[in-house]
Amino acid sequence: MGPLWRNYYMDIKSVIFVVDSTDRGRLGEARDKLHCMLDELALDQAVLLVLANKADLPNAMKAAEITDELGLHSLRQRTWYCQATSATTREGFEEAFDWLSSTLAKLER
Repeated sequence: MGPLWRNYYMDIKSVIFVVDSTDRGRLGEARDKLHCMLDELALDQAVLLVLANKADLPNAMKAAEITDELGLHSLRQRTWYCQATSATTREGFEEAFDWLSSTLAKLER
């Protein structure tokens, strides 16, 4: 991760990570960047929302496949959710942000 990114990590409650669900070739790079970022101590309590964008395209991977490719199941100490989305059709965004809102509300109780 870029050294400047660390300046923005203080008091973060959630991380929203967007991937292109049609770009299989770069998911390994995305996984590495995600896990490197999540290793930052300042983010150890942040919940993770992964948006698998471009779900409306025929060659898009499903959220379950993105979950596996990003190694999300290995994040046992972190609350996370992966949602297929489409910025074009707005598919999945309501579900994604409903999850994020309710998850953050539960943590603040």
